[in-house]
Amino acid sequence: MLFSEHSFILKNKQAGSIEVICGSMFSGKTEELIRRMKRAQFAKLPIEIFKPAMDIRYADHAIVSHDSNSIPSIPIAHSSAILLLSNETKVVGIDEAQFFDDELPHVCVQLANRGIRVIVAGLDMDYKGLPFGPVPALMAMAEHVTKVYAVCVQCGAPATYSYRITTSEDRILLGEKNNYEPRCRTCYFGLRDENL
Repeated sequence: MLFSEHSFILKNKQAGSIEVICGSMFSGKTEELIRRMKRAQFAKLPIEIFKPAMDIRYADHAIVSHDSNSIPSIPIAHSSAILLLSNETKVVGIDEAQFFDDELPHVCVQLANRGIRVIVAGLDMDYKGLPFGPVPALMAMAEHVTKVYAVCVQCGAPATYSYRITTSEDRILLGEKNNYEPRCRTCYFGLRDENL
């Protein structure tokens, strides 16, 4: 036999993992992160949740979905602060991963190697349709990637793009429905033939 059962369970230590939930604005990323974290709480697993300190749209010390579901979180300025979590922690949630520094993937790998389940949510593309922050690297390193979809406000198709409806060209612009709308590829790039 090539593999022993110890190949998968390292000397009775729980194997860690990285899960990424990604998609456009209004696709339910935070909602799904909250759902998974609450399930871990229900299972009585010690959890900790982190978000970028800059994200104060809804609450200073909670992540909040667009549907107003929430769960307490710790705001941090740099991803390395996540490594200071309690030794008892079994599940770590990280929201708005695109706003973190480029060290976030390495932090998540260190946590997973300690036997921690790491669940990360974030935008995979910015408003220009380009890979955003550390999320693409996290997707490459993760055991599980879930891409969630919004609904295109122009045609109703599955939306993967965050179309900015304001004139700001800053890459980071915290906002809501007054700044962004979800669009499918056709509507985002204006590919629809108006003569049909």
